[in-house]
Amino acid sequence: MSRASVSEWLKLSRRQFVRSCAAGCAIAGTGGILSDSILGESDRSGPIDCGPPPPPQRQHRTGGESFPPLPLPVTPLRRTEKKRPPAPPALIGKMAMGPIKFITQNGKQVKYRDWFTDPADMTNLLAWTRDKLDINYRSVEVDSAHFSYDPRELPALLLTGHDDFQFDDTVRSQLNRYVLDGGMILGDACCGWQNFDEAFRREMAAIFPDRPLRKLAPDDSIFASYYKLDQFSYQKEDGSTSFDAPCLEGIPFGCRLGVVYSPIDLTCGWDGHDHPRGLRVVISQARQIGANYITYLLGNFQLARFLSTQKVYHEASAPTRDDLVLAQIVHEGDWDPDPSALHNLLKFSRDHSTLEVKFKRADIGLDDPRMPGYPLLYMTGHESFQWDQAAVERLRGYFKAGGMLLADACCGRLAFDTAFRHAILKVFPEQHLEPLPADHPIYHAHYDIGRVEYTPRTQEDFGKMDVPSLEGVSLDGRLAVLYSRFDLGNGWEQFPHPYSYGYSEKDALEIGTNAFVYAVTH
Repeated sequence: MSRASVSEWLKLSRRQFVRSCAAGCAIAGTGGILSDSILGESDRSGPIDCGPPPPPQRQHRTGGESFPPLPLPVTPLRRTEKKRPPAPPALIGKMAMGPIKFITQNGKQVKYRDWFTDPADMTNLLAWTRDKLDINYRSVEVDSAHFSYDPRELPALLLTGHDDFQFDDTVRSQLNRYVLDGGMILGDACCGWQNFDEAFRREMAAIFPDRPLRKLAPDDSIFASYYKLDQFSYQKEDGSTSFDAPCLEGIPFGCRLGVVYSPIDLTCGWDGHDHPRGLRVVISQARQIGANYITYLLGNFQLARFLSTQKVYHEASAPTRDDLVLAQIVHEGDWDPDPSALHNLLKFSRDHSTLEVKFKRADIGLDDPRMPGYPLLYMTGHESFQWDQAAVERLRGYFKAGGMLLADACCGRLAFDTAFRHAILKVFPEQHLEPLPADHPIYHAHYDIGRVEYTPRTQEDFGKMDVPSLEGVSLDGRLAVLYSRFDLGNGWEQFPHPYSYGYSEKDALEIGTNAFVYAVTH
């Protein structure tokens, strides 16, 4: 999307977000209450201050009566009094972590909190994005004992600091539920401090044991949600700067990131100060990354809430007889990023064709002995994957026996696209995926598909396109593999995916239905 359309779209997302916040309860305990534990100076691993406190809020005053009415002819005096403007919605909560600590400075004991060494980071970042993007939000302080862990109240939490920290099992469970319900965790190692880095990685591994942090791919939408970023500018302790690949890592949940982590400092840049300590992203670019965080969060807020609900295949245990049941391939990548996609496609196909489709999805590996019994396999994902030689041989036999594979790169991601092309080349060494001509039967199996519409992001980055971009591999005149470089599953889910490279909802559903009909009739 263009920046103008992003701004308009963000305003719509803001209205949706405010309505969703109104449906929740008020935030409780945002005063940053900490443990009463006190550690000595020897326990301190990070600096006690990375920047100045937030600037004072502008005072708004209005005239008002200072006294009750007096007997005439006395004229009432007037005075000014503060009038507080309505507060903007809270978007990000900065979490209080670790105990209060004391250090001796100039002969006096000074209390400090490691998580608060950049006191104005979120305040200044949100003020900067308000000026640049014309969106107005605020941050709050939260603590683990009093926070509701409801994303409708607060869509994101910021975890930052220098020192080691540790959550108990109760908080870990609540954070897990918070992210699964649509919330987002932002992590930042202030000054690139190793102690915090090790603690954050340990805690994320404990909270999401089956979802490791991974380096974000260059085409991840968080690098282009507003500013298009391909390299980061890093500043070292000696003041020198260098350009290198983005340092961001994350944990995906379907088609959105539930955790984003920077092991190199961003919060000092948000706070707007410089110092000869640690490794950090330069101020100007740190703010651009922060703006991408915020636009990504706003853009995916409704999607995150949608993905938190799971479709139930109510015919999953019903006898299948000769009805068409779809099997989805399980692989080591994120094999199920659109959990509602096939459910919606099956329903659409049954309602708009003569197919007798059961609401059932079989999740199978390529070593599953049931695989030959399914006329159509489906495969998708964002990440890279590999097939061993045994899987290649089983798939080759499946195709020769008349089976068909439908695959698409979820969100149009390059890692899956590259891996899929390599894997199919192993199955068919003498053949390549070839573009399907406009008169191919797949375009006329049920719907006549000639012109299609792509998502706005696809058109922005790939130019104006209006014809389908399907590829395939044929055996003896029959299509054995149908592949889409652009996403189909997001359209099948029938819910906006703002950062997807793919087809419109209508065209994705029609292409999927045609694939079903073709698989049955051929």
